[in-house]
Amino acid sequence: MSIIIAPSILAADFSNLQKDILMVNNSNADWFHIDVMDGVFVPNISFGIPVIKSIKKNTTKPLDIHLMIVDPDRYIKTFVNIGADILTVHYEACNHLHRTIQKIKSLGIKAGVAINPHTPVSVLKDIIKEIDLVCIMSVNPGFGGQSFISRTFKKINKLNKIVEKEKTNVLIEIDGGVNDKNSKKLIDSGANVLVAGNFVFSSKNPKETINNLKQNIYN
Repeated sequence: MSIIIAPSILAADFSNLQKDILMVNNSNADWFHIDVMDGVFVPNISFGIPVIKSIKKNTTKPLDIHLMIVDPDRYIKTFVNIGADILTVHYEACNHLHRTIQKIKSLGIKAGVAINPHTPVSVLKDIIKEIDLVCIMSVNPGFGGQSFISRTFKKINKLNKIVEKEKTNVLIEIDGGVNDKNSKKLIDSGANVLVAGNFVFSSKNPKETINNLKQNIYN
Protein backbone atom coordinates (compact mmCIF):
# COMPACT_ATOMS: atom_id res chain seq x y z
CA MET A 1 0.00 0.00 0.00
CA SER A 2 1.38 3.42 -0.94
CA ILE A 3 1.93 6.03 1.74
CA ILE A 4 -0.71 8.75 2.06
CA ILE A 5 0.54 12.18 3.11
CA ALA A 6 -1.99 14.59 4.59
CA PRO A 7 -0.57 18.05 5.40
CA SER A 8 -2.36 19.58 8.38
CA ILE A 9 -3.81 22.95 7.45
CA LEU A 10 -3.78 23.94 11.13
CA ALA A 11 -0.07 24.71 10.62
CA ALA A 12 -0.55 26.71 7.40
CA ASP A 13 -0.12 30.48 7.10
CA PHE A 14 -3.60 31.82 7.94
CA SER A 15 -2.67 35.26 6.57
CA ASN A 16 -2.18 33.69 3.14
CA LEU A 17 -4.08 30.44 3.28
CA GLN A 18 -4.68 30.25 -0.45
CA LYS A 19 -0.93 30.17 -1.10
CA ASP A 20 -0.47 27.13 1.12
CA ILE A 21 -3.53 25.41 -0.33
CA LEU A 22 -2.15 25.85 -3.84
CA MET A 23 1.21 24.52 -2.66
CA VAL A 24 -0.44 21.34 -1.37
CA ASN A 25 -2.47 21.05 -4.59
CA ASN A 26 0.75 21.17 -6.62
CA SER A 27 2.67 18.78 -4.34
CA ASN A 28 2.76 15.00 -4.01
CA ALA A 29 0.46 15.18 -0.99
CA ASP A 30 -2.67 13.04 -1.14
CA TRP A 31 -5.15 14.69 1.22
CA PHE A 32 -5.76 17.91 3.11
CA HIS A 33 -6.05 17.25 6.84
CA ILE A 34 -8.35 19.71 8.61
CA ASP A 35 -8.67 19.74 12.41
CA VAL A 36 -11.99 21.10 13.66
CA MET A 37 -11.78 22.12 17.34
CA ASP A 38 -14.54 23.47 19.54
CA GLY A 39 -12.69 24.72 22.62
CA VAL A 40 -14.57 22.15 24.72
CA PHE A 41 -13.37 18.69 23.73
CA VAL A 42 -9.91 20.21 23.23
CA PRO A 43 -8.56 23.51 24.63
CA ASN A 44 -8.44 25.32 21.30
CA ILE A 45 -10.74 26.63 18.57
CA SER A 46 -9.89 26.24 14.90
CA PHE A 47 -11.79 26.20 11.61
CA GLY A 48 -15.45 27.02 11.23
CA ILE A 49 -17.80 26.07 8.43
CA PRO A 50 -17.22 29.18 6.24
CA VAL A 51 -13.45 28.69 6.25
CA ILE A 52 -13.73 25.02 5.30
CA LYS A 53 -16.14 25.93 2.50
CA SER A 54 -13.52 28.35 1.16
CA ILE A 55 -10.77 25.73 1.44
CA LYS A 56 -12.93 23.21 -0.43
CA LYS A 57 -13.43 25.64 -3.33
CA ASN A 58 -9.67 25.82 -3.86
CA THR A 59 -8.62 22.22 -3.30
CA THR A 60 -8.05 19.50 -5.86
CA LYS A 61 -7.51 16.73 -3.31
CA PRO A 62 -9.73 14.99 -0.74
CA LEU A 63 -10.58 16.66 2.56
CA ASP A 64 -9.71 14.55 5.60
CA ILE A 65 -11.72 16.30 8.31
CA HIS A 66 -10.91 15.44 11.92
CA LEU A 67 -13.65 16.45 14.38
CA MET A 68 -12.20 17.25 17.80
CA ILE A 69 -15.60 18.26 19.14
CA VAL A 70 -18.24 17.11 21.59
CA ASP A 71 -21.42 15.55 20.23
CA PRO A 72 -20.15 15.28 16.65
CA ASP A 73 -23.42 13.70 15.46
CA ARG A 74 -24.98 17.19 15.34
CA TYR A 75 -22.63 18.26 12.56
CA ILE A 76 -22.02 15.14 10.47
CA LYS A 77 -24.43 16.08 7.69
CA THR A 78 -23.10 19.65 7.65
CA PHE A 79 -19.51 18.53 7.11
CA VAL A 80 -20.55 16.06 4.44
CA ASN A 81 -22.47 18.81 2.67
CA ILE A 82 -19.48 21.17 2.61
CA GLY A 83 -17.22 18.57 1.05
CA ALA A 84 -15.68 16.15 3.55
CA ASP A 85 -14.33 13.01 1.87
CA ILE A 86 -13.21 11.37 5.11
CA LEU A 87 -14.82 12.31 8.41
CA THR A 88 -13.15 11.22 11.64
CA VAL A 89 -14.75 11.40 15.08
CA HIS A 90 -13.15 10.75 18.45
CA TYR A 91 -13.92 7.56 20.32
CA GLU A 92 -13.87 9.61 23.52
CA ALA A 93 -16.54 12.02 22.22
CA CYS A 94 -19.14 9.48 21.06
CA ASN A 95 -21.69 7.89 23.35
CA HIS A 96 -22.95 5.62 20.58
CA LEU A 97 -19.97 5.16 18.29
CA HIS A 98 -21.47 2.47 16.06
CA ARG A 99 -24.48 4.67 15.33
CA THR A 100 -22.23 7.63 14.56
CA ILE A 101 -20.16 5.57 12.12
CA GLN A 102 -23.31 4.27 10.44
CA LYS A 103 -24.58 7.82 10.01
CA ILE A 104 -21.34 8.97 8.34
CA LYS A 105 -21.23 6.03 5.96
CA SER A 106 -24.91 6.34 5.08
CA LEU A 107 -24.06 9.75 3.63
CA GLY A 108 -21.60 8.22 1.19
CA ILE A 109 -18.19 9.11 2.61
CA LYS A 110 -15.45 7.31 4.52
CA ALA A 111 -15.62 7.12 8.31
CA GLY A 112 -12.70 7.28 10.72
CA VAL A 113 -12.25 6.99 14.47
CA ALA A 114 -9.53 8.84 16.38
CA ILE A 115 -8.16 7.80 19.76
CA ASN A 116 -6.29 9.99 22.23
CA PRO A 117 -2.85 9.00 23.55
CA HIS A 118 -4.29 7.49 26.74
CA THR A 119 -6.89 5.37 24.93
CA PRO A 120 -5.91 1.76 24.13
CA VAL A 121 -6.46 0.48 20.60
CA SER A 122 -8.35 -2.50 22.02
CA VAL A 123 -11.48 -0.33 22.37
CA LEU A 124 -11.81 -0.45 18.56
CA LYS A 125 -11.89 -4.23 18.25
CA ASP A 126 -15.68 -4.46 17.94
CA ILE A 127 -15.95 -1.56 15.47
CA ILE A 128 -12.84 -2.12 13.33
CA LYS A 129 -14.68 -3.77 10.43
CA GLU A 130 -17.13 -0.88 10.22
CA ILE A 131 -14.58 1.90 9.75
CA ASP A 132 -12.22 2.99 7.01
CA LEU A 133 -9.54 4.70 9.09
CA VAL A 134 -8.10 4.76 12.60
CA CYS A 135 -6.37 7.98 13.60
CA ILE A 136 -3.88 7.39 16.39
CA MET A 137 -3.13 10.68 18.14
CA SER A 138 0.60 10.81 18.76
CA VAL A 139 0.31 14.07 20.71
CA ASN A 140 -2.39 15.38 23.01
CA PRO A 141 -5.04 16.90 20.74
CA GLY A 142 -5.59 20.62 20.64
CA PHE A 143 -2.41 22.31 19.50
CA GLY A 144 0.19 21.82 16.77
CA GLY A 145 3.92 21.70 17.35
CA GLN A 146 3.92 19.21 20.24
CA SER A 147 6.52 16.50 20.74
CA PHE A 148 5.77 13.03 19.43
CA ILE A 149 4.76 10.44 22.04
CA SER A 150 7.04 7.44 21.50
CA ARG A 151 4.53 4.89 22.83
CA THR A 152 2.69 5.41 19.54
CA PHE A 153 4.84 2.73 17.91
CA LYS A 154 3.52 0.09 20.32
CA LYS A 155 -0.04 1.21 19.64
CA ILE A 156 0.48 0.80 15.90
CA ASN A 157 1.79 -2.73 16.42
CA LYS A 158 -1.19 -3.64 18.62
CA LEU A 159 -3.64 -2.14 16.14
CA ASN A 160 -2.05 -4.06 13.27
CA LYS A 161 -2.64 -7.31 15.14
CA ILE A 162 -6.34 -6.45 15.48
CA VAL A 163 -6.54 -5.48 11.80
CA GLU A 164 -4.89 -8.73 10.71
CA LYS A 165 -7.08 -10.85 12.99
CA GLU A 166 -10.26 -9.18 11.77
CA LYS A 167 -9.05 -9.26 8.12
CA THR A 168 -9.91 -5.66 7.33
CA ASN A 169 -8.18 -3.01 5.22
CA VAL A 170 -8.57 -0.10 7.61
CA LEU A 171 -6.06 2.71 7.13
CA ILE A 172 -3.81 3.61 10.07
CA GLU A 173 -3.27 7.36 10.34
CA ILE A 174 -0.78 9.04 12.66
CA ASP A 175 -1.51 12.60 13.73
CA GLY A 176 0.96 14.69 15.74
CA GLY A 177 4.69 15.30 15.79
CA VAL A 178 5.41 13.49 12.52
CA ASN A 179 8.82 14.46 11.14
CA ASP A 180 11.99 13.16 9.49
CA LYS A 181 13.09 11.49 12.73
CA ASN A 182 10.10 9.16 13.09
CA SER A 183 8.31 8.92 9.72
CA LYS A 184 10.20 5.90 8.41
CA LYS A 185 9.74 3.96 11.65
CA LEU A 186 6.03 4.84 11.66
CA ILE A 187 5.65 3.46 8.16
CA ASP A 188 7.75 0.40 8.94
CA SER A 189 5.56 -0.20 12.00
CA GLY A 190 2.46 -0.32 9.82
CA ALA A 191 1.14 3.24 9.50
CA ASN A 192 0.04 4.23 6.00
CA VAL A 193 -1.31 7.77 6.48
CA LEU A 194 0.94 10.48 7.92
CA VAL A 195 -0.47 13.82 9.03
CA ALA A 196 2.27 16.45 9.09
CA GLY A 197 1.76 20.07 10.06
CA ASN A 198 4.63 22.18 11.36
CA PHE A 199 7.20 19.85 9.82
CA VAL A 200 5.80 20.63 6.36
CA PHE A 201 4.74 24.24 6.58
CA SER A 202 7.75 25.43 8.60
CA SER A 203 10.27 23.82 6.25
CA LYS A 204 12.28 25.78 3.69
CA ASN A 205 10.81 23.75 0.84
CA PRO A 206 7.40 22.32 1.83
CA LYS A 207 6.87 20.55 -1.51
CA GLU A 208 10.20 18.75 -1.18
CA THR A 209 9.42 17.87 2.44
CA ILE A 210 6.10 16.35 1.37
CA ASN A 211 7.81 14.43 -1.41
CA ASN A 212 10.42 13.03 0.98
CA LEU A 213 7.69 11.84 3.35
CA LYS A 214 5.78 10.36 0.42
CA GLN A 215 8.80 8.49 -0.88
CA ASN A 216 9.75 7.34 2.63
CA ILE A 217 13.37 8.39 2.12
CA TYR A 218 14.07 9.74 5.61
CA ASN A 219 16.38 7.61 7.71
